[in-house]
Amino acid sequence: QAQLVESGGGLVQAGGSLRLSCAASGRTFSVMGWFRQAPGKEREFVVAIRSIYGITYPKDSVKGRFTISSNSAKNTVTLQMNSLKPEDTAVYYCAAALRPLYGSVLSIWSRYDYWGQGTQVTVSS
Repeated sequence: QAQLVESGGGLVQAGGSLRLSCAASGRTFSVMGWFRQAPGKEREFVVAIRSIYGITYPKDSVKGRFTISSNSAKNTVTLQMNSLKPEDTAVYYCAAALRPLYGSVLSIWSRYDYWGQGTQVTVSS
């Protein structure tokens, strides 16, 4: 049984930083990523990484601010979030896909096979 366990998150002022971690167990994943969901909004793609190659695919609005990295040996993924804005406030979910995903498919949440429980990120203005 595969499992994703998230850690990190919390409350930070605008301009601050937070780090989220996701520990995967039970399976080896081709792609891991982060989605977020703000109150009253749909879940949206944030960033993904193709685990073997280390290629990252960030959403335009987080480029230069958010960095995803993976540690294959530990089967973990980390999301470093800098220069946070109030509009980044959401529940952040770690996601993992067994099969390779490419292009725009990376941003489709239903293409991911496993999900973490979610962690709250709140950015105050």
